[in-house]
Amino acid sequence: MSVKQISTDQAPRPAGHYAQGTVAGNMLFISGQLPIRPDGTGLMREDFETQAEQAIANVLGILEAAGGTQADLARVTVYIVGVENWGHFNEVYAKLMPDAVPARTVVPVPELHYGYSVEIDAIAMLPG
Repeated sequence: MSVKQISTDQAPRPAGHYAQGTVAGNMLFISGQLPIRPDGTGLMREDFETQAEQAIANVLGILEAAGGTQADLARVTVYIVGVENWGHFNEVYAKLMPDAVPARTVVPVPELHYGYSVEIDAIAMLPG
C-alpha cells in the first residue's frame, strides 16, 4: 500500500514540508488547518468565529478533494486559544458541519503559530 498526497486549491498551500492531506488505504489524514484563505491570506486579525469558519472550510476542501464528505469524518482535533472560545467553536462547527458527528477533541491552548485562534486536523474513512 502506498501513501498518496492530496493537494487542492480549496485550501492554502502547505507552509512547510508536509502535504495538505494524505491517503493510506481508505484513510485520509488532513494536516492541521489554520484560518488562512486558499489564496494565502491569513485571518489572524479576524474574530474567532471567522477564523473557525475558514479553518473548517479548509478541512472540508481537502476532504472533498480526496473524494470524501462530512459524513466520512471519523476524528477531528481542534486547538483553540482560550477555553472561552469552546462554545463559539461548537456553534460554528454545528452550523458548517451538520452531517459530521465524528469523535472529537477540543484542546484549549495558550497560543498558536502566527497569532491564530484555531487549528483543526482530521481523519476520515473514504468510501470504497
